[in-house]
Amino acid sequence: MNWRNTLALAALGAGAALAAGRRRQPPFRFAGKAVLITGGSRGLGLVMARMLADQGARLAIMARGLEDIEQAGQELSARGARVLAIQGDVRRPEEARRAVEHVVEQFGRIDVLINNAGVIQFGPLAHMTVDDFRDALDVHLWGPVHTSLAAAAHMRRQGGGRIVNIASFAGQVAAPHLVPYSTSKFALVGFSDGLRAELAADNIRVTTVCPGLMRTGSHLQAMFKGRHEQEFAWFAIFDSLPLLSIDARAAAAAILDACRRGDPSLTPPLPARVPVSFTHSRAHEPNLT
Repeated sequence: MNWRNTLALAALGAGAALAAGRRRQPPFRFAGKAVLITGGSRGLGLVMARMLADQGARLAIMARGLEDIEQAGQELSARGARVLAIQGDVRRPEEARRAVEHVVEQFGRIDVLINNAGVIQFGPLAHMTVDDFRDALDVHLWGPVHTSLAAAAHMRRQGGGRIVNIASFAGQVAAPHLVPYSTSKFALVGFSDGLRAELAADNIRVTTVCPGLMRTGSHLQAMFKGRHEQEFAWFAIFDSLPLLSIDARAAAAAILDACRRGDPSLTPPLPARVPVSFTHSRAHEPNLT
């Protein structure tokens, strides 16, 4: 038997052992689990937080805006959940790490980390700056790096956990007018996939989520460049049409189910693929550049 066959058999054996181990584990439930959601004060993050509150999770939500995070915390507390409302910016390494440590201090552990914080810069590349790329990478890549490494250290000691990284369809197929965003989401997908491979042996399941457009009102929070009115109108239409976007509650439910199962990835629904083709064709029209 040559070395290639030996390695192949070893890999198959390790995979079978891992699969058998997962089958023996009890079902993962969110009740009583300590969950940290970045970008948890609105949009998809808040929708997931509501669902987790209803399932009995102990919640920590993190966001930059003090008023938004306090309001979200009050809403979730009213649903009967124990909630930590953490004001912080994932772009700042010490604040990202401190959020994880605060969860462990208050709840005694961290079972689930959902890296959901995001920014969107929308417009022609000619109007983007290096700072736009830095900002997107700070939020979408370095934020998850800091929180994930901090959380993974605790999860190893606990014997396992879950990490969910909310990437995007734009992290699989690059789209014009979203170059800083796509760049950072491609980076997040690479980090998340590598993290999954590294942490599997520690019973830490990492799920990479690449949703398409979701009806979360994200166009109201995006930064538009170039011809602002045309860019806003174009993005808002696709962000709100049922045939081209997915309801935030449906997306949140699918993401939490994937997290519960420990799925390696969650791919976008079929409608999410439509805007990608459309953006490639519209990019050449003069009124968008």
